[in-house]
Amino acid sequence: MTQNNVRLVLIGGGTCSGKTTIAKAIGMRLNDLKTVIISHDNYYKDLSHLDPEERKKVNFDHPSSIDTAYLLTDIQQMLAGEAVDMPDYDFSTHCRIEGKTCVAYADVIILEGIFALYYPELLALSDLKIYVDTDSDTRLARRMQRDIIDRGRSVESVLDQYLQTVKPSHEAFIEHSKKNADLIIPGDKEFDKVLYMLNGYLLYELVSRKPKK
Repeated sequence: MTQNNVRLVLIGGGTCSGKTTIAKAIGMRLNDLKTVIISHDNYYKDLSHLDPEERKKVNFDHPSSIDTAYLLTDIQQMLAGEAVDMPDYDFSTHCRIEGKTCVAYADVIILEGIFALYYPELLALSDLKIYVDTDSDTRLARRMQRDIIDRGRSVESVLDQYLQTVKPSHEAFIEHSKKNADLIIPGDKEFDKVLYMLNGYLLYELVSRKPKK
């Protein structure tokens, strides 16, 4: 049973569009409320049952790569105020592992990820849906920097994955999820004014309408 005083904010958009940056910026402004930011990347399907070479062939930019049943169960429990031990995901082995983050009694849950606005079940639970719209060249440059520096990938492997799966999946699934957004934010521009408006809206939703005890 969802509590009336818990709000779910979804932030979707293409790879490296700035979803995490905006999620953190929103969370920082809601400093009087308990805000939890989670990524649906933590809920990629565990591939430990596959051979290491087979794991590399999986399309991680397809909606089916996310364990949606697991994700939805945890989100519903968080909305009900129950404690949830979030999993972690090891991108070097493509295996889901036990996490160290326990979520309980949040006022605001911010879920960000490329498919955050794709799944109808998530949309039905949400109170605010945001799409971060960023130029494809900017996203590719950011992804190359992230994967090469943070994940030890080669330039060739990053470009190959982008052309084979990332770009086609973006055009097939993620770009179309934009229509589900309540608000579209340009991810390659300053968004202070947008954050100011979002802050006012969320404070109204979360404070003014919070049930009296």
